[in-house]
Amino acid sequence: MPKPTKKLTRSTDDKWIGGVCGGLAQYTGIDANLIRLAVAVATVLGFGTLVLAYILAWVIMPRPADPWSDISDAPPRPPAP
Repeated sequence: MPKPTKKLTRSTDDKWIGGVCGGLAQYTGIDANLIRLAVAVATVLGFGTLVLAYILAWVIMPRPADPWSDISDAPPRPPAP
């Protein structure tokens, strides 16, 4: 069985603003809080230019695929609360 390829997507579980740092953490295996800390420090030292990079990544990085979209014989989705 072929190994699934890793995809860089925004996180839906580990997010504060847009899920970019959480997605990078899931992709690299690094703790999300370390990535957030690095982004915060780099933003302060870079006079905010990393904020533009974060917004660009937020726009470019796709959301993860809906796990229900690939299942044809799945029961109906539960209603939203």
